[in-house]
Amino acid sequence: MIAKRTSQSLAVFFALSTIVCAHGYATAQTSTSAAPATEQAAPATAAAPAAAAPGPLSTFVLTGPLQWLPPATFDAGPLGKLSVNGIVTGFAQFQNNSVPGDDKAQATLSNGQIFIQKPDGKFQYYIQAGVYTMPTLGVPFVNAQNTVNNFFGPVPVAFVKVPVGKTTSFEIGSLPTLMGAESTFTYQNFNIERGIVWNQENAINRGIQVNQTLGKYLSASLSWNDGYYSNRYTWLSGSVTFTKGPHSLVYDGMGNLGQTVYQTAATPVQNNGYMHVLIYTYTKGPWIVQPYFQYGKLPTNLKVGVAKGTSATGGAVNVSYAFKSGFSLPVRWEYLTSSGSPTDGSVNMLGFGSGSAGTTFTATPTYQKAGMYVRGDLAYVHASNFTSGDVFGATGTNQSQFRAVLEFGFIFGNNITK
Repeated sequence: MIAKRTSQSLAVFFALSTIVCAHGYATAQTSTSAAPATEQAAPATAAAPAAAAPGPLSTFVLTGPLQWLPPATFDAGPLGKLSVNGIVTGFAQFQNNSVPGDDKAQATLSNGQIFIQKPDGKFQYYIQAGVYTMPTLGVPFVNAQNTVNNFFGPVPVAFVKVPVGKTTSFEIGSLPTLMGAESTFTYQNFNIERGIVWNQENAINRGIQVNQTLGKYLSASLSWNDGYYSNRYTWLSGSVTFTKGPHSLVYDGMGNLGQTVYQTAATPVQNNGYMHVLIYTYTKGPWIVQPYFQYGKLPTNLKVGVAKGTSATGGAVNVSYAFKSGFSLPVRWEYLTSSGSPTDGSVNMLGFGSGSAGTTFTATPTYQKAGMYVRGDLAYVHASNFTSGDVFGATGTNQSQFRAVLEFGFIFGNNITK
């Protein structure tokens, strides 16, 4: 475990989280949301053909090159036939230009989770429980205990799913967001740490969602929820996906139809705004290529403390190539800029100061063998048009930061290999 964090570290994290926003999650991101390249489907060769377990819920996906294991299944009596997976991962991070209270080197348990689901029948459900971290570029690291306590608790995702016919289903409970191309937990993404574009989005919302298949190539989802985990049910979110062959195009949109001054680490002031995302994914052979564009707007609203409307505009490109023998190399490039200036009342959307911009590059060499994997991030963040005191280093004046991150873990399930 990492050394006990000081109260100053927690204060820095809370401030940055509230300003930059706590995206925090997406473990069960709906299949219409990010057009993931790799769904968590049990490989046909992994289980006995005559007794193959039901596949996981279609909402549980991986957006990067890591492969999940088919679940272990058992009869739980009145609860029905359950499918179960688990994951345990460790995390080590080294960085320069750390801010006060954030260590230069640290290590911790980054995931210790169990996934329980009933993925078939007229009444289905999904429960995810355990500890987790959400390492993010440009934001001080927070260990698993403090992440769970300050964000989504020990059961971040739990919902029931009710199919209605062959093409429609309803989901009710604590749901993943419909927004964005990256998910929240480390093992779901191209890279270990999430990026600055991801950090503008919401993560988990509580509410109700309807999913609809519209012909051979089109699907859509619509959700009424509490946005950035605000417990105020005034948000409308939607996602439309067109998929044909190796190509997928997704539009995501969300917005608050009300307003609230309520704020926590998981509910920043962005809870009063709206956002649009456009994602293209190409998946063929060893290649995954995924460029996307994102625009978020926080309108002027004196009642919630926004003196001038502020926007954040940017995008990213994810690329991954899978070599033979379990090796792969994902990379990510990002650019994000915000409107306004430090003197005109604009909100500090990026955390680098009002009107600032950020560029990041991350490379994540990865090796996976069955349920074991090891990978490392080499990540660089560069801030521009920043406000002195709001970036990196002991005085908050260093405009760049480099991080080296290592993650080692085990995925548990029906561990049958060829």
